[in-house]
Amino acid sequence: MRRCHDTTEEKKNAKCKNQSENDVVNDPSRRNFIKAMGIISIAAVAGLSLRGLIQNIIPPQEVVSTGFPTLTLVSQKTGAPVKTSDLQVNSPEIVLFDYPLQNEPNFLLRLGNSSGQDIQIKPVSVKIPATGKTYTSPGGVGPYKSVVASSAICQHLGCVPPEIHYYPPGTPIPSTSISGSSNHGLIHCNCHGSTYDPLNGFSVVTGPTTHPLPSVVLSYDSSTDTYKAVSMVGPTIYGHTNDLSGGNPVSGTSTDVVNEGVPSQ
Repeated sequence: MRRCHDTTEEKKNAKCKNQSENDVVNDPSRRNFIKAMGIISIAAVAGLSLRGLIQNIIPPQEVVSTGFPTLTLVSQKTGAPVKTSDLQVNSPEIVLFDYPLQNEPNFLLRLGNSSGQDIQIKPVSVKIPATGKTYTSPGGVGPYKSVVASSAICQHLGCVPPEIHYYPPGTPIPSTSISGSSNHGLIHCNCHGSTYDPLNGFSVVTGPTTHPLPSVVLSYDSSTDTYKAVSMVGPTIYGHTNDLSGGNPVSGTSTDVVNEGVPSQ
């Protein structure tokens, strides 16, 4: 089930998924969500505590896998493993792959400076503003250690590409104070204004989000110039109680890398 890309203001204020009425009827999690919304409305009017009510209404999601899969990144067009030369430095195009579950998009980026030269992305300590806790980002891989990946689902309210996308260095970000000269390469969500820094572990630059984008841990085989997704680090993917729950695993031993083109600003 793919999240929709509706850009209307009404749709921007909720996690946007393309679903039919039958999906709601047949999906227990959707029924639980609708039930929860009704209880929340009643509780809000009555001034009741919501946390306990929600915990009792929505049961934990079933874990569908016991561990993160190791998946080779392959081109959807050719079926061949993605090579470094297939990835443009600072590409404005949205390049995505599903991991660790189906329909869970992730950005694939080859980062560089304003001159288009690869930048080595080092592991850094990333703070989660919501909790104050920190974790270490995986850093870049590839021949220049410039290739990184993260969840492409905004940690604020779950908006997905093209609403959230990468702005290359020197590109001004509309409706923000971030000018071209001050942008060293950022991911920005046009739904509500959250901004993330892929050069520093996809950390939070501006709210309203209080969580960084979860990083995908990549491995690189220099003998074949190929890439694999092996796990996730950071906060849990938006909309999940566990990165491996609430959906179906990607089947097989590879995941397709899809180029969705250059988004409108």
